[in-house]
Amino acid sequence: MTDTLWLEVDGITTEVLTGIYSEETHLPQPLRIAVRARLAMADHYAPTTPLSASKNYMHLKFAATEGIPKDVHFVLIESVADHIIDTLFLQDDKVEEVEVKIVKLAIAEEGEAIGITMRRSRRTLGK
Repeated sequence: MTDTLWLEVDGITTEVLTGIYSEETHLPQPLRIAVRARLAMADHYAPTTPLSASKNYMHLKFAATEGIPKDVHFVLIESVADHIIDTLFLQDDKVEEVEVKIVKLAIAEEGEAIGITMRRSRRTLGK
């Protein structure tokens, strides 16, 4: 069994320009986002292990909020998830895999969670 470390931020609500229907294309709509990042893990985490051995979870929050351009219209929420994943891969080589779950809050009629989950592993050169 391989040891794994997942850094997680869940329940982020942010406004994003997204959608394909005319009523969606001119105003940002609320999305609920969860981000998980699998990191290269240290051999051991002692009480004095510095943050540089892991990753600041606020970077995940940033990628799902301020890291999303406010002036870009994302037709699909899949492209929003892709942007978040790319941001995290660019931030830190220790990030090996990212999972993003996005729920479109504006289309829920009875509290349903309607959306997508995208997971991508870091691609290595030559593959």
